[in-house]
Amino acid sequence: MTVTTEERAGQSDAGQQEPRAETRPTDRWTTKRWLSTGAAVALALLLVLGVAGGWALNRASGLSATVTDRDTPALIAAVRLEAALTDQETGVRGYGLTGQTTFLAPYRAGVDSQRAYTDQVRSLVGGNKTAIANLDAVTERAKAWQQLIALPVSAAPPGAPVALAAQRADEGKRAFDSVRSATRTLQQTLASHRDHTRHELSVAGQLRDRLFLLIAAVILALTVAVFVGLRRGVTRPLEQLSADARMVADGSFEHPVGLTGPADLRRLAADVELMRGRLAHELAFTDTARQQLAEQATELRRSNEELEQFAYVASHDLQEPLRKVASFCQLLQRRYADQLDDRAGQYIGYAVDGANRMQTLINDLLSFSRVGRLHTETSAVDLEALFTRTADALSIAIEESGTELSHDPLPEVTGDPTQLGVLMQNLLSNAVKFRSPERPAQVKVTAGYQDDGMWHFAVTDNGIGINKEFAEQVFVIFQRLHTRETYPGNGIGLALCKKIVEFHGGAIAVDTDHRPGTRVTFTLPGPAPVPVPVAAEKSQE
Repeated sequence: MTVTTEERAGQSDAGQQEPRAETRPTDRWTTKRWLSTGAAVALALLLVLGVAGGWALNRASGLSATVTDRDTPALIAAVRLEAALTDQETGVRGYGLTGQTTFLAPYRAGVDSQRAYTDQVRSLVGGNKTAIANLDAVTERAKAWQQLIALPVSAAPPGAPVALAAQRADEGKRAFDSVRSATRTLQQTLASHRDHTRHELSVAGQLRDRLFLLIAAVILALTVAVFVGLRRGVTRPLEQLSADARMVADGSFEHPVGLTGPADLRRLAADVELMRGRLAHELAFTDTARQQLAEQATELRRSNEELEQFAYVASHDLQEPLRKVASFCQLLQRRYADQLDDRAGQYIGYAVDGANRMQTLINDLLSFSRVGRLHTETSAVDLEALFTRTADALSIAIEESGTELSHDPLPEVTGDPTQLGVLMQNLLSNAVKFRSPERPAQVKVTAGYQDDGMWHFAVTDNGIGINKEFAEQVFVIFQRLHTRETYPGNGIGLALCKKIVEFHGGAIAVDTDHRPGTRVTFTLPGPAPVPVPVAAEKSQE
């Protein structure tokens, strides 16, 4: 059913007046009072049971947390500690027999893992003095074995079997057996502590279950006792209020909300009726705003069409006279070169150069205006491949300038491939162009993902740099810090970069604290990097 703005406004006024016309209930036994009295009696009965149940639940939860968060992880870490020590022994023994450095990889990984799991066990056992003593014994025996065998063998030169490994084989075996014995003692201590905690948890769980069963029985009895009163005094009025609210939610904004039930429920219904009237008013306002938005969208489409028409004129009609000026000036210079003096040739050169620069400015303006209008389809862009293509395109300038170009592993981001290519090329070409004559040019691209959901990039060079007072000016179109004779260009590159980055939802700026040279930072949206699992890293090693 269609409701006009005037009807909604009228319904809103009526909805706001109807609740005020109702008389407030004068009976003293409101729903709140009945419920307060019943709740007081029930709470008095449940208070003792609740305190006892809370104590039992807290104890069971504490014991469960001890088992899952401390005892079990500590035992797992102790087992992994033993595995790390075994990896060390295997790697050292293999290196001692063959002299091949590949056997040192598990040894070194085992050393790091030993340190990590030792710290983990120590932090988890807490005040368990027996476990701490056992852990200290493992550490001391492992250190003795490492000093006896591991460190001297691993320090031996590669390429041939290590004689020391054969000489101390029996002694090293006894030392490592002592390490194994200490780790097993530690594991038995931790397992015994976990079993004891599990037994206490079972006893606490049984007590908790019995208390909660008793509480449930009491609650069930109280529920049956008050069910009839709640049905008559609360449930039915609420069902009527819910039905009226659903009718309003389905679009029947003219349907009034009935005021029934106790005094407090009638006040609630009056508030809902008042809200219905305000909703009708807001919907009328929304219709007006939607109509204005549609008109603005139509105007925006018309403006974009005019802008596209201007771009067409600029790319064809405006450039054609410039080409003719340049062509005829050059033709005039060639045909009448013997009749013109040097000054006339210089003037013709100025005219040709001016026409060419005007064409370049027009093309740059077109590129600047097309950002966000053309090539607006976004997709996944591999910046690693994009960097490679850009470096190939700039290879001549990089080679001639002797620039050292490097980069971090670059991610895959979401955006327009063409515009991101322009962004990368402008930033790299600027870094190469504005190099310092006092030192070899170095350019590096870095990337990192942060908690704001954006990839943060930086293009860093050791060139002539940008003063702090010009950090914002360089992003303004046609703003140049150097003469055209010193550094060629039109001063649109960084302005175009800023427009591209902002179109993609990011930000770009100059790091004024970087010295020497320039660091341009910018952000782009993209998926977060996928963390490599620890197991996968070990398998790769």
